[in-house]
Amino acid sequence: MMKLTNLFIVFMLIGAVLAACGSQGNNGEASSDANSEGKKVLKMATSADFPPFESRDPEGNFEGFDIELAHMIADELGYELNIEDMKFDGLIGALQADRVDMVLSGMSATEERKKNVDFSTEYHHSGESFLTKADSDIQSLDDLKGKTVGVQLGTIQEEGAEKLAEEYGFEVKKVDNSGLLVQELNSNRIDVGYMDKTVAVGYQEEQGLSGFDDPTTSSPGMAIAFPKGNDFVNEVNEALAKLEEEGKIKELEEKWLSNVE
Repeated sequence: MMKLTNLFIVFMLIGAVLAACGSQGNNGEASSDANSEGKKVLKMATSADFPPFESRDPEGNFEGFDIELAHMIADELGYELNIEDMKFDGLIGALQADRVDMVLSGMSATEERKKNVDFSTEYHHSGESFLTKADSDIQSLDDLKGKTVGVQLGTIQEEGAEKLAEEYGFEVKKVDNSGLLVQELNSNRIDVGYMDKTVAVGYQEEQGLSGFDDPTTSSPGMAIAFPKGNDFVNEVNEALAKLEEEGKIKELEEKWLSNVE
């Protein structure tokens, strides 16, 4: 009986070692997981509350500029794409914990973020805008004094709003996603929403809102994020360059972003 118990323990230890080896990331490629057909799986995280870059259609399927771009990259590199939806302020943590291979979620490649993750080449640049109700008398930064400006947690706009608040004397209110910003605005719980220009224009057209561009910012462009030190970024950069050369990214811009000047 003792021999059988010892053999069982040995087999369990061997299984654990093999499982650990199989789950370890490779700095030169994406996840080693494979589907039933043996095709490698590319695990991507996004925050699907940021139309037209990433959101869900009425049936719950992912859609948007970033979603289609991710599928193009996966196809180009021979991967099956697996998308996980999570809050924006948890995306970098998911990369650091090796839960996903990359993040494609309208994320600006700021110097602060570069301390924790690596970025691909930039694939889009929008700028920032302030979103207001159609009948609002807020038309410039000077009109923000004493007002409440809403921002999404973890975004570049959160950092930008905090800096502007010191100069222009407004309060910053932070929420989980851009959709909540619009709800807060329509419910008069905030006076202004501060967000990516492309997203703001979409809400203006969809809900009859108004707004104005932030003249002070020169934010970095959007890029794909990877765990620090992961060489897979080089493969993705090559894929991005090819898609750019073939006009595929231009086609995505015309499809999803054509309403933005």
